[in-house]
Amino acid sequence: MLIDAQTGVTTVDLHFANELRKAKIPVILIANKCEGVGTRPGFYEAYELGIGEPIGISAEHGDGLIDLYSVISTLIKDCQDKEDIGTGLPRVVTKNFPQKNDFSKLQIAIVGRPNVGKSTLLNCLLHEERVITGPEPGVTRDSIAVEWKWQKRSIKLIDTAGLRRPSRVTEKLEKLSTSNALQAVRFAHVAILVIDGSVLAERQDLTIANYIAEEGRALIIAVNKWDLVQDPSKDIKVLASRIERSLPQVKDVPIVKLSALNGDGVNSLMPAIIKVFAIWNKRLSTGPLNRWLKDVIERHPPPLSRGRRIKLRYITQVKARPPTFLIFTNSPSGLPKAYHSFLINGLRKQFGLKSVPIRLNFRRSKNPFVEKIN
Repeated sequence: MLIDAQTGVTTVDLHFANELRKAKIPVILIANKCEGVGTRPGFYEAYELGIGEPIGISAEHGDGLIDLYSVISTLIKDCQDKEDIGTGLPRVVTKNFPQKNDFSKLQIAIVGRPNVGKSTLLNCLLHEERVITGPEPGVTRDSIAVEWKWQKRSIKLIDTAGLRRPSRVTEKLEKLSTSNALQAVRFAHVAILVIDGSVLAERQDLTIANYIAEEGRALIIAVNKWDLVQDPSKDIKVLASRIERSLPQVKDVPIVKLSALNGDGVNSLMPAIIKVFAIWNKRLSTGPLNRWLKDVIERHPPPLSRGRRIKLRYITQVKARPPTFLIFTNSPSGLPKAYHSFLINGLRKQFGLKSVPIRLNFRRSKNPFVEKIN
């Protein structure tokens, strides 16, 4: 069953949901057009239909289709298993569905300030001079997408123009280049933030990293020109400290030290990307999540709100890419920010969700003793 997340649940949706609840076959609830923050209320309304957890997708942009494939392939496998024991159910071929660890084409955006070596890194990964490079900043004026194969995996690499502070961007062409670079981040799965190892993380580097995290993309920091660093052990500690302070919403961001010019350390980049991409796609079962929530509440109960105890009743993961969770509570607005951060850090530590942003939302649970007034 398909609903429009931008419109929300309609009377027609409720009618079809009532019919589907009577069906003796599995029902998959899909909320389409989930490509923006403004669609969250409509997505959460889908729970009211009572036909299971919705799967948020964007058919136009391809977001969430991996989650949908996973659910469909599991149902098909169940049908096959039942047929094997003699139930007579039809066999369905599943070769067109990706396996559990087989992701769609991985889109990687290479971003950073001007003249940090983004294009040089792209050429180094491809082992060919695909894009023009030069010592002067601003050589790349537009986002350049390159199809690539890495260990039989289809990858799209996107080289972007350098991002300067908005106050310094005055030319119309540079404004368009900046817009294209930010758009590349929004449609990427993983963003490689390239920084200059000789100056470490400047304010603009941290601003770009914060934008990537707010967009919910997986983040890798590539410290280029590492061969020019005078004190590697000291500088890496300074860099890690700056990132930790500036990106509280993303813990343990992978830092890859490399030199795109001579190729040192570049071989470590793709394994780090694949690892963080797998975490970004991770889905957790509802059972372990609620056992974790129960344990957290027993050890550290939520504080009082206006003299009343806040009750956290139920948690579920509503989507991946990035991992997004929903907690049903009696007071969504009463929970302080500190406890909200405490829950996110607990999720990250308990389920190994390091190096990716986590979305945790709250929704008021219904009181079964209050009758609806039409």
